[in-house]
Amino acid sequence: MTAALALAALPAVAHADEDEVTSTGWAAAGSVDVLIDSEHVTTGQLARCDADGPTSGRSDGGRTGDVAVFGLGGTTCGRKDVVTTVEAGGQRFESDVLKRYGGPVLKVRTYSAGCSTTQNGSTGDVSIGTVEGVTVPSSIPANYRVAIPGGAAGTALATVTLNETVTPQPADGSLVTHAVHIQLFPQGGPASGDIYLGTAACNPFGKGGAPTPPQG
Repeated sequence: MTAALALAALPAVAHADEDEVTSTGWAAAGSVDVLIDSEHVTTGQLARCDADGPTSGRSDGGRTGDVAVFGLGGTTCGRKDVVTTVEAGGQRFESDVLKRYGGPVLKVRTYSAGCSTTQNGSTGDVSIGTVEGVTVPSSIPANYRVAIPGGAAGTALATVTLNETVTPQPADGSLVTHAVHIQLFPQGGPASGDIYLGTAACNPFGKGGAPTPPQG
């Protein structure tokens, strides 16, 4: 199963009545944090950058245990006046972790995620190249989720969310974007945890630091 180029802009503006402070943001090319058959596999945030420095990052990629293979990845972060802008991208991702449970090999040829702060919120954008292993539309809407069947009692082996944007409730102007988010056995099973491809986080008001990615 394959899918072609996807490109979407994600306006996710939230308001806050805060005094003007320094905006913040960070980006990462990807990350893995999973538990498989009692083995914990984690990478940390690959090629992470931050508006407060380091302002760029690069990852040469490589295999992460028996879970995934990342290609080259990179990030850029910066602040001009009150506006923070961050970008993350990578290529040639592959995960065969689901094969052991009868699932597909997942591949993403290219991906990127970015965000910028505004006077009263943040906006995000995501670009995703060819996807294999799940069927997705040529134009991927925000928070497009695909469940991969095959778990016990009709549960899912994983969910794959593309073009994901997460904002806090109540809204405070911040957001986190992910090009791709793979969650293993979301309803329980022999594995658990998350794989993220392309993460960008922005906070226009700065208080509390840059936002963190969702857990689970």
